[in-house]
Amino acid sequence: MGVADLADYPWDAVAPYAAKARSHPDGIVDLSIGSPVDPTPRVVADALAAATDAHAYPQTVGTPALREAVVDWFARRRGVPRLTPESVLPSIGSKELVALLPLLLGLGPGDVVVHPRAAYPTYEVGARLVGATPVASDEPREWPEGTRLVWINSPGNPDGRVWAAASLRVAVLRARELGAVLASDECYAELGWDAPWDAEPIPSALDPRVTGGDLTGVVAAYSLSKQSNLAGYRAAFLAGDPALLERLLTARKHLGLMLPQPVQAAMVAALHDDEHVAAQKELYRARRALLKPAVEAAGFRIDRSEAGLYLWATEGRDAWESLDRLAGAGILAGPGHFYGPHFPQHVRFSLTATDERIAAAAARLSAL
Repeated sequence: MGVADLADYPWDAVAPYAAKARSHPDGIVDLSIGSPVDPTPRVVADALAAATDAHAYPQTVGTPALREAVVDWFARRRGVPRLTPESVLPSIGSKELVALLPLLLGLGPGDVVVHPRAAYPTYEVGARLVGATPVASDEPREWPEGTRLVWINSPGNPDGRVWAAASLRVAVLRARELGAVLASDECYAELGWDAPWDAEPIPSALDPRVTGGDLTGVVAAYSLSKQSNLAGYRAAFLAGDPALLERLLTARKHLGLMLPQPVQAAMVAALHDDEHVAAQKELYRARRALLKPAVEAAGFRIDRSEAGLYLWATEGRDAWESLDRLAGAGILAGPGHFYGPHFPQHVRFSLTATDERIAAAAARLSAL
């Protein structure tokens, strides 16, 4: 399969519902896409501005300051001590990393890439681009022979599922039995809501309780887009097995995948400052507290959603019917069809809207 064989970008199918929602007298409330709306923190913007004299090519491996900042952040915020700078590799946002990882690992026809049943489509796209076979499964015992790469997404997009450390441990052991790389997409890990994740760190696949202190074959991807409102910066990184990262680094050097130097400086500032992350989390907490009961009052059941930036909900009908009903109230959500074939009756509500738009959505949903 090549680029020309990929399906149309799925969000194009939402256009008619967006048009209907825009016709609402008070305008559309777009809860369909998880793009941050709040300002980039000043401490980050200042660091970017101070680093704009970037006349030389940046290193693909990242600056020593950035790699040390990632190591410190994992120890301080994620309960992952003893990483080294060699265990860190920056990426130009996390989406390119997810899409390219099968290619960078040398996968191809005959190889299997496992991804979650409710999943952002890029996991499958990355597999199909290299001719590998994507398999949707959340049960390690069901992962087939021939699996070369396993994607875990915790907290999940769209469903907000969190994998406990014990469950991650089972997944790592099964991946090692298969000789597969386990890649954990953890981009929402600072945004836990329901117990126990409101009071303790969401586990990383790099946690010693998961790996037994051995990082072989295990990597974790992280993005600053959500916790620090840096989606436009394309600021992300991969951490884990240093031998595996060395292989990826060599391939990324040949491909010219270099994170701009000013962005690296901004990431250092963001990773060292916990205050802005806590403040942003409280904004999302307040929006969730307003939107969640309104979604339920409108007749939806919310499944999982214990962490992350989304409410994963169903009213027991096809998602396109739910989208049409919501669009009549001027609200746009994301249909479950976009996240695999297993949840055709779910929709995804995003918390990434302004306070005013979230309040408008809550009022309209309650009226429904």
